[in-house]
Amino acid sequence: MITVEICTPSRQSAEAAKTGGAQRVELCCNLEVGGLTPSAEDIEYCVRTLGLRTHVLVRPRPGDFCYSEAEVAEIERTVMQCKALGAHAVVVGFLTADGRVDVALTRRIAQLAAPMEVTFHRAFDEARQAPLEALQAIVDSGCTRLLTSGQAPTAPEGAAVIRRLVEYSEHLTLSPNHFHILAGAGITPANVRQLIEATGVDEVHGSCKTTLADGTLQTDAAQVHQLIANTLSL
Repeated sequence: MITVEICTPSRQSAEAAKTGGAQRVELCCNLEVGGLTPSAEDIEYCVRTLGLRTHVLVRPRPGDFCYSEAEVAEIERTVMQCKALGAHAVVVGFLTADGRVDVALTRRIAQLAAPMEVTFHRAFDEARQAPLEALQAIVDSGCTRLLTSGQAPTAPEGAAVIRRLVEYSEHLTLSPNHFHILAGAGITPANVRQLIEATGVDEVHGSCKTTLADGTLQTDAAQVHQLIANTLSL
């Protein structure tokens, strides 16, 4: 069975995702800059009012993924807040100054986040590191999932690399959890089946977004419904 995760940049988007049939969201804000940490109020609303499986993006600022100690302290506070609010997972990504997966910091945050799951996000796609080497570093850090476009602008363009990541992850021995490759970026109702068949992923991530009159990006319930429907027979 394919798990569909919807990227939702507001509580209104989370409501639309639920209306469309989503059971899991990646909650963030400011999607126009790639997504930042959402408010505590929005996290609580998604978890307790909407009853969604809520994965929270923890990213304190736009830009690169190499953080100062002050920023790391803020990330740690946010992770603890997510845990207190009942979030199911946090979504993070850390690179060193030379562009490699920051294993030490990722492990530090993963240990703090437990028992929540930890997804390493598309900072992976900007890593100056061979894909399988970077994946192993992420696994060694204690994460349970990688969100990736296969180091390409979109997941369909990176399908070959995503396939390699899936095949590698299937041979990992992890107890008690299976490591998931979550394909994301450029996934639509029109291409989701072909992507899943080409890569072998069991999880996909889509924004299903529409642009409102004021320029705000918001999740569209009809697109969510169609995206999910197009995965049901796989």
